[in-house]
Amino acid sequence: MKYAIYQMDIVPGNPSKNRAKVKEWMKREVAKNKPDVVVLPEMWTTAYTLPSLDEQADIGGEPTKGFLQNLALSLNVNIIGGSVANKVNDCFYNTSFIIDRNGVVVYQYNKVHLVPMLDEHKYLTGGQKPPTVFELEGVKMGVIICYDLRFPEVIRSLALEGVEILHVVAEWPEARAAHWRILQLARAIENQMYVVSANRVGEYNNILFCGKSMVIDPWGEIVVEGSRYSEDSFCTQIDASTVPQVRKDIPVFESRVPHLYKKLF
Repeated sequence: MKYAIYQMDIVPGNPSKNRAKVKEWMKREVAKNKPDVVVLPEMWTTAYTLPSLDEQADIGGEPTKGFLQNLALSLNVNIIGGSVANKVNDCFYNTSFIIDRNGVVVYQYNKVHLVPMLDEHKYLTGGQKPPTVFELEGVKMGVIICYDLRFPEVIRSLALEGVEILHVVAEWPEARAAHWRILQLARAIENQMYVVSANRVGEYNNILFCGKSMVIDPWGEIVVEGSRYSEDSFCTQIDASTVPQVRKDIPVFESRVPHLYKKLF
C-alpha cells in the first residue's frame, strides 16, 4: 500500500485557500506517484484560530467532508483527512474524516484529549467516544489527533482490536519536538504497528511547528521522515502484512497478563 503524506504550512483562518492548496497538492501527488492513501495534518482548514471558529468552522462537517469525498472519488484515492474544526449542535469539535476511494465516509472521530497548552478546552468540546478500528483496502487502521499520542491506553486498545496502521494527524510544536519523535517510536514498538504521522509546519500566534512527519515500522525503525521546518511531501510503501510476523516474533500480546494489571480510571 503506497502512502503520500502532506506536511503542510496552513494559512491561518482561510479555509478556502487551504482547500485549494490541498486540492492542488493531491492532484499533483496522485498524478505523479499514484498513492493508495493520502494523509493530511490536524486543523488544516483553519489552523488554531480558535477565537474565530464561529466564522471559520465547518458545520456538520461541511463543506470539507464533501470536498474530500469529491477528491477521493475523482482521484481514486483513500484519504486520511487530517482534522478540521467542526460545529455540531452549537459545540465545536476537532474532527477527523476518513474517506475511501469510492468517496464514502468510512469513519469519523472527534478528538478526545484537548490540549490545555493551546487552550483547546476553552473553545472546543472533547469527543465522548474513543477512537475505534476502521478498514481501508482490507487493512485494520486507527486514527488519533495530536495530543492523543500522549495517552498510551487509547492506542493499546486499538492494537488489541487488531489495528496494524495507526495514523497521527497533528499540529505539534517545536517546543516539544523531542517528545513528538520519542512518543511515536514508543507507540510503534510497544504496539508492534506502523505509525504514520502528518504534522504541520510554519508558525502561528508565536508558536513554531516542527514538521518531522514520519512513517515508523512495527520494529520501531523510521522508514521515512519529513523535514523539520519546511513544507514537505513524501511517498512510501507500507506492507501491513509484516505486522503479524513481528507480533509472532516478539509475542507481546500473548504474554500479557491483564488480570494482574491494576484497572485505570
